Amino acid sequence: MVRGTFITFEGLDGSGKTTQLRRLEASLTAAGHHVVTLRQPGGTALGERIRSILLDSRSEATLGPIASAAEMALMFADRAQSIAEIILPALEAGSIVLCDRYTDSSEAYQGAGRGLGSGRILAMHAAACDNLQPDLTLLLLPSLESSLKRARRRNTSASKTSGTDENRFERESDDFYTRIYQQYETIAVREPQRVLAIRDDVSIDAIAEQVLEIVTNRLPA
Repeated sequence: MVRGTFITFEGLDGSGKTTQLRRLEASLTAAGHHVVTLRQPGGTALGERIRSILLDSRSEATLGPIASAAEMALMFADRAQSIAEIILPALEAGSIVLCDRYTDSSEAYQGAGRGLGSGRILAMHAAACDNLQPDLTLLLLPSLESSLKRARRRNTSASKTSGTDENRFERESDDFYTRIYQQYETIAVREPQRVLAIRDDVSIDAIAEQVLEIVTNRLPA
């Protein structure tokens, strides 16, 4: 059986990556492909527990400050579980795997945002993930200002309507997010064959068309 295709979506919260992942899933499924989707952190029972710790702004009131290295280690624990439980079995079955965030997020958020450095993140990736790389990464990079505004507005609204709270990262400073944004740009320049940056701040439909065209051209015949 032909190995499946591993595609990741990256970008700041509020960049539109999750919406575009769902649109792509619908298009590929309609075209007859078998598609598996997941998010990181999350996607597995263990991952959802880790997500609740890392993203909930109330976690540190209970647990105390989460050290940057501990945050990194938890992200990779989630990732290793996702690879073993979902990603590798799906790829071996010939499926298309769409993942909302992967190691590029850790390099941007923990490596640049938290100041741990890319080398430390990439070494952890080699150890915990056996260096499994996506076949294609779609990096959504609308302006930093518009992404932050959408992310903070959306998460505040979600907290009020559903009682969930995933605002821990959104409460960080603009300087924190500037470092993340710049690191994403660095990754795109460093790995142009894998990472395709979509910088247009246009309609959801226009970006979805662009994403589908890129992915269709990358899929095996």
